[in-house]
Amino acid sequence: MPRKNQTLEADGHAGGEMAFEKAMDRLEVIVSEMEGGSLGLEEMMARFEEGRKLVVLCTRKLNEVERRIEILVKQGDGEEAVPFDSAQAGG
Repeated sequence: MPRKNQTLEADGHAGGEMAFEKAMDRLEVIVSEMEGGSLGLEEMMARFEEGRKLVVLCTRKLNEVERRIEILVKQGDGEEAVPFDSAQAGG
């Protein structure tokens, strides 16, 4: 379980960024804390800011994976890249 005041910090991954899974776990904790109603205004704002950074990080990582999938499809087929369709992937 992440520390209560854990922020975006290096976890030993390349680039010194938090892994996608850890970022998602932290987002879940932040949402729970915010929904719990026990945070003061300053704490709520700090969690919101941290959560926003995590959303940006997760979105960027998902976009990177999407581009990699397109490249792999292109290389495998020897044809043009096929854009990733999240609806077909159940997302």
